[in-house]
Amino acid sequence: MACLQSLTKSFSGWVIFCCCCYLPLLLTSPLPPKGPGLASTAHHTCRLRKINFQQPYIRNRTYTLAKMARVSDHDTDNRLIGQQLYVNVRENNRCYLMKRIAELVVKDVLLTTAKDRYPYIEEVAQFLASLTLEMSRCKFSGHREHIEKNLEEMKSKMKQLGENGKIKAIGELDLLFDYMENACTDAPKKGGKKKKN
Repeated sequence: MACLQSLTKSFSGWVIFCCCCYLPLLLTSPLPPKGPGLASTAHHTCRLRKINFQQPYIRNRTYTLAKMARVSDHDTDNRLIGQQLYVNVRENNRCYLMKRIAELVVKDVLLTTAKDRYPYIEEVAQFLASLTLEMSRCKFSGHREHIEKNLEEMKSKMKQLGENGKIKAIGELDLLFDYMENACTDAPKKGGKKKKN
């Protein structure tokens, strides 16, 4: 008992105590079902909590980083993140698409040499990586040709623009943030009413 009291007097003691008590509970919790029923639960794994996007700190960091990069982006003719990504992509697959784009931007842009050019880049990369990890079970439903085609067009455009493609991707992080929020949460959609099926 005395050992427990001394442990709980410090923060690290609380961390150890919580890990010992709660970790077994997390490890023994049931996993989602596999097999034919998975298609019906796939939509729910493509959802993020609205609270992820309501953190003023990370929203501010993301928008500030995008604004700083846009100063160096002199190409006003091209856009990487926009409605063109959703061409022929069903609404229920848009979150999956945004997850894939976030993975691409983190891996091919934010964690490259660009991380030395701008402040906050590592924080934003960690935030986006945590969102994609949270959606690790998010899968597409139906056919994925259009998703892959739109992703390839974005990658191709970014590669064609060279170093400016990376700058443009960083400058559009605020758009990525907003598109992920709209596609992956139950937030009211911007720019119109939600369609009934």
